[in-house]
Amino acid sequence: MALKQQRLALAREVLHTEADAIIALSDRLGDDFLAAVELVLQCQGRVVVTGIGKSGHIGNKIAATLASTGTPSFFMHPAEAAHGDLGMITERDIMLALSNSGESAEVIALLPAVKRKGIPIISLTGRPQSTLARESSVHLDAAVDKEACTLGLAPTTSTTAALALGDALAVTLLDARNFKPEDFALSHPGGSLGRRLLVHISDLMHSGEALPRIVSGSSLKEALLEMTRKGLGMTAVVDGDGNLLGIFTDGDLRRTLDRTLDLAGLRIDDVMTPKPRTIAANLLAVEAVKEMEQRKINGLLVVDQQGRLAGALNMHDLLKAGVV
Repeated sequence: MALKQQRLALAREVLHTEADAIIALSDRLGDDFLAAVELVLQCQGRVVVTGIGKSGHIGNKIAATLASTGTPSFFMHPAEAAHGDLGMITERDIMLALSNSGESAEVIALLPAVKRKGIPIISLTGRPQSTLARESSVHLDAAVDKEACTLGLAPTTSTTAALALGDALAVTLLDARNFKPEDFALSHPGGSLGRRLLVHISDLMHSGEALPRIVSGSSLKEALLEMTRKGLGMTAVVDGDGNLLGIFTDGDLRRTLDRTLDLAGLRIDDVMTPKPRTIAANLLAVEAVKEMEQRKINGLLVVDQQGRLAGALNMHDLLKAGVV
């Protein structure tokens, strides 16, 4: 039991150490951070992030975060850069170089070539007096008092601080660019947010021959056959010009059976729900989800601007598309 408590105490100490370092980092933010933000905002190209070892792993994540939040960016391994990958950098780009010591040989070796191209350098180090910090256009101070590692050797607090500072830079840039959820979704079309913000009703609705519809005056039997053929649990009722008059659903059928078992002589106009809830095809599919949940219904008819029937969809379509 004592051993378990000892391990929990150590884990908590690690978290407290890293949390304290981030708080101290936030207190030091000032003009250099604002200068870095402005430098990136003025950049006409991309932010090229580089770093070696653990700083390289953190740099990879920062580059990915920047790219997904409106700042074109990619990670360049400094060793590969020295063997040809420097050709990926253009004069329109800027470099964000990470090194806790500020003396990583692989990163320092890139500086002459980068400077000859006239590319501004933002450095993120734990030593403001280091070579990398001195040779940079802007330096971001990510110094920490101590590593959370009990040996004081493994990069722990320092990498956490660098990652947090990279997030602060990315989010500040996101806000400065007025980056919206719709913009974020364009970079994440495969994710749930992308599906919610990019998929429109017109992408999912059943139309043409797949759209269940019956003409006013038809028998209830004809309506039931149409519902069976199309498999949406409903059918629209239209006039001769395609204008929507009503809807008949599985629920309407149950309510009809509650009233009478003699269905033979019924016309669809006698049992349909007139003036049903509809939705426009150009809206996001998530709006259909909201409408269905609010009205406690499982399907919606889609109409065009003139009120003519254009399509139909149900909750199953939305679930299948991952919108729900």
